[in-house]
Amino acid sequence: MNGTYIAMALLLVAGALTAIQGPSNARLSQGMGSVINGAFFSFIIGTMALGVIALILQVKPEGQAVRSIPWWGWIGGLYGCLFVTSIAWGIPKLGVATTMTLVVAGQLILGVILDHYGALGTPTQPVSLARLGGIALIVGGALLVRRG
Repeated sequence: MNGTYIAMALLLVAGALTAIQGPSNARLSQGMGSVINGAFFSFIIGTMALGVIALILQVKPEGQAVRSIPWWGWIGGLYGCLFVTSIAWGIPKLGVATTMTLVVAGQLILGVILDHYGALGTPTQPVSLARLGGIALIVGGALLVRRG
């Protein structure tokens, strides 16, 4: 099987799992008394899982490569905090479908901007009518899902 198709399949599964992650974290947050507490324990569990995987796979960072990481490469976890917390907060108010559709719309809008400028080391892919149309369809879908 082509590596591109494997990557696409894995990303589709990862995206689908975020639809489960949201309600799980929302329930954890309710039980913990706040979305901050829920997100904190979600990250603890995720960190422990990654630690076990790193031990099993025997992976470790290489010194020179670590020193070459730009400042913005270190703050991805901050975005993850906002992602997990906002989804746990949004799902009880908007539902899973609306919350996830809005998340995808936000990802696509910023993704097209980052691609256009080749920002943060990404390959440059200019904005096109097709890409803008895709965003419009997702935003329209978010409105339909919310209304529906």
